Amino acid sequence: MAGDDSSESQAGQSGLVVRVPELEPVVRAWRERLDPSAVAGVPAHVTVLFPFLDETRIDSGTLAAIDGVIGCHQPFEARFEHFGRFPGTLYLAPEPDASFRRLTEAIVQRWPETPPYGGQFDDIVPHLTIAQAQDDAVLDVAEADLHGRLPVIARVSSVDLFVHDGSQWQQRASFALR
Repeated sequence: MAGDDSSESQAGQSGLVVRVPELEPVVRAWRERLDPSAVAGVPAHVTVLFPFLDETRIDSGTLAAIDGVIGCHQPFEARFEHFGRFPGTLYLAPEPDASFRRLTEAIVQRWPETPPYGGQFDDIVPHLTIAQAQDDAVLDVAEADLHGRLPVIARVSSVDLFVHDGSQWQQRASFALR
């Protein structure tokens, strides 16, 4: 969840993410140094939707509705080989990214009051953040180090709900793509 620095996150915030465990050993060290969300308990992931509903709005009916939306999508594979950048941010771009976009669009269609990143951006850019709020020189070093460990192919078969408890992000539920 890009932009979810633990010092900025509030108890009750939630987000939906696709974990990418295949990339965890590749990017972990860099994320722990350069991505505050990693220190706050968020694994290597591609964000489906952040912020999502406040925890007070997530009950059994909401969980069932999320499961219904996610369950309409089939598992898929994504290749992580190419880097991208936002200002101060280094990320890996999944290819193809259409399935990630469709997941986000489906959740937003069901909960239109939860636009991606609060509506800050016009386009959905699926990505796996490696570093945030860093100088280009630091991003260059991280990218050069990681380049030789790619590509990584990941199998996407679920979406996880994470909730911030005031200090850490905790997984609350997991929803299978079927």
